[in-house]
Amino acid sequence: MKTPIRRFSGEGVGFGTSGVRGKVDALTDEVCFAYTAAFLQMVGEREGGGGGNRVVALAHDLRPSSPRMAAACAAACVSAGWRARLCGAIPTPALAHYAMEHGVPAMMVTGSHIPFDRNGVKFYTKLGEILKADEATIAGAVVELDDGAFEGGMLRAPSRLPEVDTSARELYRQRYLSFFPAKMLRGKRVGVYQHSSVARDLCAELLGELGAEVVPLGRTDSFVPIDTEAVSEADQQQARAWVAEHRLDAIVSTDGDADRPLIGDELGTLFRGDVVGILCARFLGARTVVTPVSSNTSVERCGVFARVVRTRIGSPFVIEAMAEAARQGNEPVVGYEANGGFLLWTAIERRRGDVWARLTPLPTRDALLPILSLLSMAAERSCKVSELNADLPLRFTASDRLQNFEGAASHRLLERLASSTGTLAAFFAPLGEVADVNQVDGLRVTLKSGDIVHLRPSGNAPELRCYAEAGTPKRACELSRWGLAAAKASAP
Repeated sequence: MKTPIRRFSGEGVGFGTSGVRGKVDALTDEVCFAYTAAFLQMVGEREGGGGGNRVVALAHDLRPSSPRMAAACAAACVSAGWRARLCGAIPTPALAHYAMEHGVPAMMVTGSHIPFDRNGVKFYTKLGEILKADEATIAGAVVELDDGAFEGGMLRAPSRLPEVDTSARELYRQRYLSFFPAKMLRGKRVGVYQHSSVARDLCAELLGELGAEVVPLGRTDSFVPIDTEAVSEADQQQARAWVAEHRLDAIVSTDGDADRPLIGDELGTLFRGDVVGILCARFLGARTVVTPVSSNTSVERCGVFARVVRTRIGSPFVIEAMAEAARQGNEPVVGYEANGGFLLWTAIERRRGDVWARLTPLPTRDALLPILSLLSMAAERSCKVSELNADLPLRFTASDRLQNFEGAASHRLLERLASSTGTLAAFFAPLGEVADVNQVDGLRVTLKSGDIVHLRPSGNAPELRCYAEAGTPKRACELSRWGLAAAKASAP
């Protein structure tokens, strides 16, 4: 039976800011099978040939629904004449790195940081993460499905996952052991908030191999949706308590699929992701930095980088802009998002004694690179982690979200606010006079005071996000809370 991929959008499944997303009950075996078939159809048309020797790398996170979805993806690979190489439960950037190094496509079953009742699939060609044009190709595909193979959306004969190939995990591990100096963290106590992160063991291993005394914290078999872009007050308080209890020099963690970092200092204060991005870019000696419009303006104000490029929110937009920036020069080119996920377009070389250590490009969000870079920077400077951002301009960001706020309602609200200068001015009047409006992604308003309020519908879930920036942390939090409260009160 010929099945158009677009029909699944009516079930709440579709591409978000990064990959296909939807509720678990909507991401049936049939849906996973169909999207996999569409992806491989696109890759096959571009590359041609290969027959049954073609390989696709497959991995998943630790969500309860992920192994079942990965098995459906594996079944679709076999049906399409591909061999699925299961890399196991590993970080998304580890899978992407393996795919690029071996010249094969890859699929990662993960919902990243969103709640456990949702999930998704991320796709990679041998060149890296798919772009928006690729998403459109997959979403517009028509695939052949055996209607008799499914019952109620599930495979009649459930597929089993292949044996795990651990080489992708090891390749990713060696990427960092070969770049960062051995024992650079000797004498440091680092807490690893493990929760349900797919990198919880690998992160602890790497830190230990680099000399740190590792303190595992908060491990759980229940999925925890850590959002590094909207850190909860409970997580912040827990970080402070752990640091005090265990006398830590730093505390680190990642989101569910380890493409977004969480880094705290010796006081338990958690860095904002966009500050992490600035510090990591500085450590790696970047000349051009690409980052979404929602990131902290300290990246321009600090004067460290030759060029800063702003994009829409979502790694595909950052990747496209990095490629264009590299064509224009000013390398090394790097990118990061407000969640701290770091993307490396240009190879980086650093001297280690009498030899040069080389870090190959990895143009997809990565959590371990910024974690190791900031800890290495503190070690090189012989300073506390809290002192790393001491010379950055005093700009502070905060963000939060309204959950269960449907995308259609968010878009209607923002369209109404932007419909006239009078409507916009009246909405923001309690904060002051509007100086500038940016609609690259959502509605980002700069006030004459320099304060910034940015309202944007989430691309992954029914949420309205508010990003705020100000001269003090307290003011940034106030603006973020105000933005969501005002949006809720004004919702159509």
